[in-house]
Amino acid sequence: MAKPWLAHYDPGVPEHITYPEVPLWRLLEQSAQKYPDNVALEFMGYTLKYEQLWESVRRFGQALRSLGMQEGERVAIMLPNCPQFVIAFYGTLTAGGICVNVNPLYTPRELKHQLNDSGAETLVILDMLWPRYAEIAGDVGVKRVITTGIQDYLPFPKNLLFPIKARREKRWVSLPPDPKRHSFKTLLKNNPPIEHPHNSKPDDVALLQYTGGTTGLAKGAMLSHRNLVANTYQAIAWYPVKELEGKGVMLGAIPFFHVYGMTVAMNYGIAEGYKIVLLPRPEVKPCVEAIEKHSVTHFPGVPTLYVGFNNFPGIERRKVGTVKVCISGSAALPVEVARRFEELTGGKLVEGYGLTEASPCTHCNPVMGKRKMGSIGLPMSGVEAKIVGPDLQEMPPGEIGELAIRGPNVMLGYWNRPEETAKAIVIDWLLTGDIARMDEEGYFYIVDRKKDMIIAGGYNVYPREVEEVLYAHPAVQEAAVIGVPDAYRGETVAAYVVLKPGQSVTQEELDRYCRANLAAYKVPRIYEFRESLPKSMVGKVLKRELREQIAQEKVSS
Repeated sequence: MAKPWLAHYDPGVPEHITYPEVPLWRLLEQSAQKYPDNVALEFMGYTLKYEQLWESVRRFGQALRSLGMQEGERVAIMLPNCPQFVIAFYGTLTAGGICVNVNPLYTPRELKHQLNDSGAETLVILDMLWPRYAEIAGDVGVKRVITTGIQDYLPFPKNLLFPIKARREKRWVSLPPDPKRHSFKTLLKNNPPIEHPHNSKPDDVALLQYTGGTTGLAKGAMLSHRNLVANTYQAIAWYPVKELEGKGVMLGAIPFFHVYGMTVAMNYGIAEGYKIVLLPRPEVKPCVEAIEKHSVTHFPGVPTLYVGFNNFPGIERRKVGTVKVCISGSAALPVEVARRFEELTGGKLVEGYGLTEASPCTHCNPVMGKRKMGSIGLPMSGVEAKIVGPDLQEMPPGEIGELAIRGPNVMLGYWNRPEETAKAIVIDWLLTGDIARMDEEGYFYIVDRKKDMIIAGGYNVYPREVEEVLYAHPAVQEAAVIGVPDAYRGETVAAYVVLKPGQSVTQEELDRYCRANLAAYKVPRIYEFRESLPKSMVGKVLKRELREQIAQEKVSS
C-alpha cells in the first residue's frame, strides 16, 4: 500500500522499528543495569533509584509466588500513580502473571464486573479503597488481597503526618483482620528478590486493559508483551533526540492504570532511564509545581490538563521552560490550546492518537517537522493505516470513512469475547470505530467517533468540528457537543460550555459567533453553561455520562 506519510517523518524516525522480543519487565532490568544510581521514581519527596526499584519489583514477584500465584493468573491493580503501582505492575510480570489495571474511582459494581470478567485471584488495592472491595468480596473469586497506603512510600515526617491528616479529613480506613489480606510493605520485607523472573514469550498476555466503559460494558483488551514492548519503542522512536537518554524527567501525572499513561509515561520513562515524577492525581497545581521543582522535560497529558495549565493563575511567571515535548492523547486537542501552551513553555505540544486496542499509540504529529493543527498526524513507525468504507474497501485521500490500522502493537483480541474480537479485527486490520480521513500527504484527521456522530435533519454533524469553533472563542474554557433527541430533526446539536474564570458571554453571542463560523445545519440549537463537565480520571469528557445527566435533569423537571 502507498505510504505518503513516510516523506514527512522527522529525520532519524525510521519506517520500521527494531524492538527486542523480550518480556516487558526486561525494559526495567536493562535500565537498572545501565543506570543503577539514577532516580527512577520520585513521589512527594521519596525517591527510589533504578537498582532499588528493580530489587523491589523482584521481591514483589517472589511474594506473589510465595502466596501461591500461578503462571497466567490475573493480578488486579487498583492504585493511583505511586511507587506501589510500578512495583506491583512489573513484579506481577516477573512472576508470570497477567496485570489487570483497575480505575481507583470504580464503584463496587464496576469493580465486581472487572474482577469477575478477568477472573482475577489477586487484588492489590489502596487501603482507603478497602470498603469498596469489602462490599462485593463475597461475589468475586479473589483469593488474596494485598493492601498498601500512600504513607508507605512517603519520606519522614510526611509518612507520620499523612494518617493524621487523613483521619482529620475522615478519609482514613482502619483495616479489619482478614485471612485473605496481606501487607504490601511486609511482603516486600519478608521475601527475597525472585531468582528467575518468568521468561514470558512475546505473544503471552501481559495486560488486560479494560475499554468500552464510556460506551457500554467494559471488555478486556489482551495486550501481549510484544504489543507493549513494541509500542514503547514506537513512542521512543518518534522523538529521535537522544541527548536526554538517562537524563530526562517524565511527569507521571496521567494515570498509569490508563493505557496511555502506562505506555507514554511509565514504560517510556523506564525504558529511557528517566526520573519519573509521580502525581497521584492529574491536577494542574501539582503539575506546575513539579515542572518547576524537577525541571520536567516530558509532560504527556490530555487536552483538559493543558487547558487547565494555560489558565492557571500566574502561569506566565512560572519557570516552566524546561518542557521539551508533550504528546496530547485521549481526546481531540483544540488548536488554540496547543498554540497557547507552546507560547508559555517554549516546548512542543503535538496531538497524537491511539486506542486501548493498540497499546495505545498509533499516530502522532512530527515533533520537529511539519505539524498540521487539528490532525492526529502520521502513522508511527511500524504502523500501517487506511480509511475504509462500509464494505471495507480502501478510500482515496480526502474521503471520509472508518480508520483501520495494523502493526505489532495491535491487541491479540478481547478477553473471552471471540465474537467481539472478530468484529474488531478483520484480516489483521483493527477497525477503530473512529470516522476519519487522510490527506494527500498522509496526515490523518479524526472527524469523530462513529457513535458520537449527530444526524440532524439528514445531515451528518461531527461534534469535534463544532467544539473546535467553540474552543476558539476567548471566553470558552471547555466545550462538549452532543446530539439530543428532536421530534422534527431526529437529533439536534447541543453545546455544553464551561467559561473561563472571570469571563462572560450570552447564548445569543455564542450563537452569532457559531453562525459566522459554521454551516447553518452544524450550528448548535441549544447552548447551556455549566460549572464543569463530567470527566474520567484521565480527564476525558464523558459524553455518555453527560447524556445521562441531561436525561435525568429532564425527568426531574
